Amino acid sequence: MVPDPDQAADAVQEALFAAYRNLASFRGGSVRSWLSRIAINAAMDVQRARKRRPTQPYPELEDEAWQPPAGEENDPEQVAVATERSRALVQALARIGNDQRTAIVLFDVEGYDYAEIADLTGVSLGTVKSRIHRGRLALRTLLRDRMELFRG
Repeated sequence: MVPDPDQAADAVQEALFAAYRNLASFRGGSVRSWLSRIAINAAMDVQRARKRRPTQPYPELEDEAWQPPAGEENDPEQVAVATERSRALVQALARIGNDQRTAIVLFDVEGYDYAEIADLTGVSLGTVKSRIHRGRLALRTLLRDRMELFRG
């Protein structure tokens, strides 16, 4: 849900602090759902803050020229395709709505089922299915010119 690893680490840290501070308000039930909801909220807060204050702390690292060469165990072509595929997905995910992105990430990346996502996000099961379907359609449209990355 957060494309930058450092921002993701910040979101996890904030989520854990929030969970600790609010442990007394936990009413029982699924700890996983409770912690997931806190983590989702923290990730969304990080994304909102990034949109308000967009910054790149190390612009000199943007070109990835500082990376060491790939070892013999890695095929440079496959690494390049995977990197470009990931970059295209992150950019496309950033262009769809937060609700759709959250549903897609929870379902396709995190592996939650529809009912768990409905519980985590506080919406109906039908709404979750609709968000995933519409989000996938939006991603397909956004990635139409880049489909060669996802074939094969």
